[in-house]
This record gives sequence, structure tokens and C-alpha cells, in this order.
Amino acid sequence: MNQQLQSIKARFGIIGASPLLDAALETALRVAPTDLTVLITGESGVGKEAFSKVIHSVSPRKHNDFIAINCGAIPEGTINSELFGHEKGAFTGAIGERKGYFETVNGGTIFLDEIGELPLDTQAFLLRLLENGEFLKVGSSKVEKTDVRVIAATNVNLEERVRNGKFREDLYYRLNTVPIRVPALHQRRGDIPLLFRKFAYDFAEKYRMDAVRLDKQAEGVLEAYRWPGNIRELKNVAEQLSVLSENRELDAAALIQLMPQLLQRDLPMATTGPNAFKVDDFQERDILYKVLFDLKSDLNDLKALIFELVSSNNLHMPDLSRLRSLPSGPFENNGNGYVTEYNTGPYPAYAPNEGPKVQPIVLDPKRPVTTDTYTIGDGEIVEGPITLSEIEKEAIKRALKKYKGKRKEVAEELKISERTLYRKINEYNLQSIS
Repeated sequence: MNQQLQSIKARFGIIGASPLLDAALETALRVAPTDLTVLITGESGVGKEAFSKVIHSVSPRKHNDFIAINCGAIPEGTINSELFGHEKGAFTGAIGERKGYFETVNGGTIFLDEIGELPLDTQAFLLRLLENGEFLKVGSSKVEKTDVRVIAATNVNLEERVRNGKFREDLYYRLNTVPIRVPALHQRRGDIPLLFRKFAYDFAEKYRMDAVRLDKQAEGVLEAYRWPGNIRELKNVAEQLSVLSENRELDAAALIQLMPQLLQRDLPMATTGPNAFKVDDFQERDILYKVLFDLKSDLNDLKALIFELVSSNNLHMPDLSRLRSLPSGPFENNGNGYVTEYNTGPYPAYAPNEGPKVQPIVLDPKRPVTTDTYTIGDGEIVEGPITLSEIEKEAIKRALKKYKGKRKEVAEELKISERTLYRKINEYNLQSIS
């Protein structure tokens, strides 16, 4: 299988050694000799059409026709005619009979991209075709037969569209006979430098110039970027650098100067130092940065609210310098293993040249006492200094509740990979949160 994988990669120009990519290709090769319907999912720009061509090329239908159709690019009023054909006079402008794609590609393979954009009536026609190979032309009552293998692809969540009534549930399960998930570029960051070099050499040959090369830190910048446009966006960046850069050797600073969008992140990122551009470090820190920024924002709002209340009600702020002169805290170790609490009140009154009047109260020795208490989550009181892991756990817990356990959305909210999120969920035992 490994030798066949390498052969397929070389044949179709698929670059990368990611386990996720190899697993998707292995599934494609195993299902290719059958006539099973395949549903390819993944973000826009990951190369779903390439997988459909791989399946067709190693299938028994490889000598017959292959056609790729973008369902989202065909108007709703004409898509039935495009797919299934129409009879003369079936509608205004139908001056003659027309064969649809399913008839012309009989014996071959049809790749339906953006399958989630199909109208509901077209979905019903497609379901019938998948079930028994039958279809009706627009304006005809004669049942036609065809033998076509269907490979579908989508970048949207079809299960969510089913719940919203925008996609037929029976069609979804019929299409999803064999699912193939194509990983996004940020899920296989180790392949990014290889892909960039391939694109850089291609454009160097196209424009008759030397290829642009990046040093290790510049490659680290590429690996740290989220790449929402995936391979398509990386290819555009390689072409822009090939054309715009005067130097053929680029370091991180030169790369950022030409492509400042590569540093567009929701959270800060280190750009210098021995640990610069380590992607795993960013994924670990992103949760903490997000929580800390949220806390800072909440604190600023609280300050503004307090000052507004004080100014609008003619109140006076306490003398903070006098409060700082009091003992360092309301608790003091009395030397016998217990703790004494001083009841000073909010504003202790005392005469000049006298210390604060306090009354010692010995606390219950059965209750552990600490000078630091924090509120975490839904009113949970945590004693002692709060740790970064507790902040991280709380951030993940809140995001899981917000998105009702949908881990893909949680990972995007926290700006970490799904693999890191799964590891953190297991580490903090948060599997039951939804």
C-alpha cells in the first residue's frame, strides 16, 4: 500500500507525508475498485477534486468519462436540466431535446462538488438515481436508466443542514456510504514547507526566474499561519512572493514585510527568540491568552462601572493609601497551627497616633484557611493560587458548553487544532460536557 501511495502522489502531484493525508488516500484507494458512493468532506481549497480523480483513475471505470460539476455554480432553475436533461418544449427556451450529464457520462464517474447547495427537488431526483439508476428528464414521463458512479464533496456540515431542513436525511446517508475527510492545511503543518517549495519552483519555471527560498524561521511563519484558504491560498502566496520579491532568499522579517497578513492571528505570537514560531507552543498558549484577554476586558468594564456609579451618586472613593497601611491581610498565623482573623471592618476608625482597633476571632480549625480564594466557572470556589492549567480547563469547559460539544467549532473558537483539543479534553476529563 505504501508503494501505491507514493505512486499515486507522484502521478497526481499530491505532496505531503501527513498521517491524516495518507489515511484519506488509503481510504480512496480501497474504495476505488467498488461502485460505492463516496462523500469527500473538508474545507474549501484542500483538494477534494483531486481525490475524486484518484478514485476514478484506479477504478474499473477509468477508461470511461469523468466529469466534475460544481452544484453551487448552476442556477436553481436550470440544474435539473443540466443534470438529467430535458425534452423539447419542457420550459421557455427549451427549443430542442437535451441530454443531461448523467446520460452523457453513462458508464463513467460524476463528481458533484458543493453537494450541499442542491435544491430539495433536485435532491429527490438524485436519491432515486442513486437507489436504482433511474431518472426522468425535465418535461418527460419516460423513465431513463444510467450507470454512473457518484462521488460527492462538500465543505459545509451536511448533518447541520439536515437538522435545519435544507438537506434530505435519506440522501445524506445514501451519499455517505464511504466518508473521506481531507485534512486542512493547518492540520498537516509539516507539509507546508514542501508545498511552498513545489509552488515556488513551478512559478520560477513559469516566469523564467530563480525560485524563492525561505530560511527556517520564515518557514516557521508559514507553519504558524492558520491558512483559511488552504492549499489554494498557499499557492497564491508562493506566486506573489515569486513576482514581488527582489531577493530570492527570504528570512522571516523579509517574508513578513512582503506578506504582513501571515501574522494576522487572533492572539499574539512570538517572532524572535530561540523558541520563535514553534506551532505546538502557540496551540498550548492560545487558550490562556484568550482567557487572560477576556479577564482584562471584564476588569476594565468593572472599573468603568464603579467610577460611573461613584460619580453619578456623589460618592467618595476610600483613601487607598490608608488601606495599604493596614496589616498585609485579614489573616495572621498565631503560631499554634491555626489562623486568627482580624475583624477590621471596611473602614476601621482609630484615633491619631493609634493603630487600628481590631478584635481577634479564632477560626474553626477544622476548616482549611487560605488567604487566596478564586471563583471558577459556575460559582465554584477554588482556594489557593490559581494555576494556568485551571484557566485552560475553564476556557475549554466554557467553549464546550457554548457550542454544545461540537469540537470542531470549539477548536476554531480557541484557535487550536482538533488534535490538541481532544488531548486536552481527555487530560481534564471533560468528555461528558456538551
